[in-house]
Amino acid sequence: MNIEFLTLSLLVVASPGTGAAVTIATGLSRGTRTAIVAALGCTLGIVPHVLAAVTGLAALLRASSLAFETIKIAGVAYLLYLAWMTWREQGVLTIPLDGAPRSDGAVIRHAILVNLLNPKLSMFFLAFLPQFIAAGDAAPTVTLLQLSAIFMAMTFGVFAVYGAFAARMRRHVLGNATVLAWLRRSFAATFLALGAKLALTQR
Repeated sequence: MNIEFLTLSLLVVASPGTGAAVTIATGLSRGTRTAIVAALGCTLGIVPHVLAAVTGLAALLRASSLAFETIKIAGVAYLLYLAWMTWREQGVLTIPLDGAPRSDGAVIRHAILVNLLNPKLSMFFLAFLPQFIAAGDAAPTVTLLQLSAIFMAMTFGVFAVYGAFAARMRRHVLGNATVLAWLRRSFAATFLALGAKLALTQR
């Protein structure tokens, strides 16, 4: 297995992003089990990105500057929106203090939607992943699916750890308004930084 692919995948998965934010918020508000369900939903949200790469959208984005810039601008706008909403305590880190029950299906649907719109994943699957497939590969689609499966497994594992850790910290966080405010603002700053980084990304 290409060590460069594993390293890049781990960096992409472990870096702050919308999926990680949702899993952490779920762990803080609803505990370990529901956080793992959210991690599963975020992992399933990767599937559309894989399908886009398999169907050749990656080649289109590499060939078309307009298509690439359109995707990039949409991603930047989305990250700025998340930063603003999180700063105003209305975004993905909104933590309900009443612990109202929420079905696993609702948690999974929300997590899928969040990662479906995650520009970090779009950039990875449409711009970076195809670079790890050799030009002379006899079965490039199979290789792409194998690499995608490894990425998804890493996503689920890392997010599950994030959620479980957040669940262990929930008693300390939910009872402290200062910590909650710091956490939300830190994630808002993270979304803003990710948006700036994406804006500077070149094909």
